[in-house]
Amino acid sequence: VCFVCSGNICRSPTAEAVLRRRLAEAGLAGEVEVDSAGLGDWHVGEDVDDRSAAALRARGYPAWTHAAKQFRPADFEDRDLVVALDAGHERALRAMAETAADRAKIRMLRSYDPVAAEDPDGLDVPDPYYGGERGFEHVLDLVEAACAGLLAEVEAELWIHPNG
Repeated sequence: VCFVCSGNICRSPTAEAVLRRRLAEAGLAGEVEVDSAGLGDWHVGEDVDDRSAAALRARGYPAWTHAAKQFRPADFEDRDLVVALDAGHERALRAMAETAADRAKIRMLRSYDPVAAEDPDGLDVPDPYYGGERGFEHVLDLVEAACAGLLAEVEAELWIHPNG
């Protein structure tokens, strides 16, 4: 599973941290590889934004070593699921996907949250980068809600295909 946002320092690493913890709690940490990437290259090599890290720490998520990277078309090959954090990311990923099989791997994160269908802002996880602390907490709220549904799908897929 690869989460993709703009620069790979706020939203996508937050989703990576949340899904990693959910998988560990479910006893599946060694069964599923999780990473994140950005569409742009302007933050490549940077750590998680301090405000994202603070929001995660406040909810008990462990720190980890992160180096932002850029998603490339070849990255589809090694991923079963590529999860976009907003509609712009989804469009860019679909344009980047070279095959129908690659396009089939793309999903919006909030599509896993049944409450998201009622949200007037749609399925986007808003970019908190230019806002205040509350924006980062809101992103974490949305990501946690969606990752519950994503975990259920991953568990079902592992049950259906227990050997990969």
